[in-house]
Amino acid sequence: MSAAPLRFASVDALRGLTVAAMLLVNTPGDWSHVYAPLLHAEWHGVTPTDLVFPFFLFIVGVSVSLGIVPRAEAGVARDVLVRALLWRAAKIVALGLALHLLAYLMLDRAHVRPWGVLQRIGVCFAIVGLVALYAKPRTQWALIGVILLGYWALLAPFGYAPYTNLPARVDTALFAPWLYQWDATLARGQDPEGLLSTWPAIATTLLGVRAGAWLRGGALRMLVLAGMAAVALGLAWSSVFPLNKSLWTSSFALFTAGCALLALALAHVAVDRQGWPAVGRRFGANAIAAYVGAAVMTYVLLGLGWMEPMYRAGFADWMTPRFGPYVPSLAFALSFVGVWWWVVWAMDRRGWYLKV
Repeated sequence: MSAAPLRFASVDALRGLTVAAMLLVNTPGDWSHVYAPLLHAEWHGVTPTDLVFPFFLFIVGVSVSLGIVPRAEAGVARDVLVRALLWRAAKIVALGLALHLLAYLMLDRAHVRPWGVLQRIGVCFAIVGLVALYAKPRTQWALIGVILLGYWALLAPFGYAPYTNLPARVDTALFAPWLYQWDATLARGQDPEGLLSTWPAIATTLLGVRAGAWLRGGALRMLVLAGMAAVALGLAWSSVFPLNKSLWTSSFALFTAGCALLALALAHVAVDRQGWPAVGRRFGANAIAAYVGAAVMTYVLLGLGWMEPMYRAGFADWMTPRFGPYVPSLAFALSFVGVWWWVVWAMDRRGWYLKV
């Protein structure tokens, strides 16, 4: 049996479209004029934008099933795989911290925030990779259940309001004021990528591991049925444990993983079985390069004071009188994605792939 990782063009395509969506929602021309689907829910609820990060973590889990598990099954020593896994996770976390340091320096922020998107990806990748290597599928399912039910039990006594929920209390006690949101009046903060809310995100990633196993085995029916069941269970659970991305509630984890399962099934049929073009594959092959490069570009342009003049001269000044303020804001975001589409296309043409 080969130790080479399995490649599905559908997974690269879905990962790439997810990264492109990250860039789209992170770089509008004007944050005061963004179409509602391209904004996160204000608190409870889910918008299309709220699906983006769960999709990426889910695909991280799928990639563990396709990349790490086959090597273990082929006889590669576990200690070798663990060292590589933890080293890669550490580099992802370090990249996230470096981005926050750059934002602190370029944007004159009050502090360097320890938590963030890449930090959560690195932590979830490390923990889920270890679970996939050492735990059998039945144990993985049990762990998912324990995490989701245990998280509900922890949060329920404190309620789900901003700043007073348990994740906010934990993050405030350990990391204040270095959080995404900080209310000096309340002396309490809230971080959507904080410590406690990372645990249900691990469950999201583990659900991706199980989906990857079904994909390897050609179990398309299971992907679809599990996706429908997770969506239904998440929606039913939300009546008592609201859908909330900032808290990464268990209902949110189930609902978004269900959507990701259905998206993976659709991509698998369209790309792997029907031979449709793997739209987004180039973004997926250089996902970290695109995300980090786009973030660096954004911080530098903002820090130098160039972003606003670029937006005004290139989009707002001539589009707003004709189409209103929302169209140029969206056009700027689409153009930003287009620039990075060209970058990853050029990298792919030259065989350049940034592996962290």
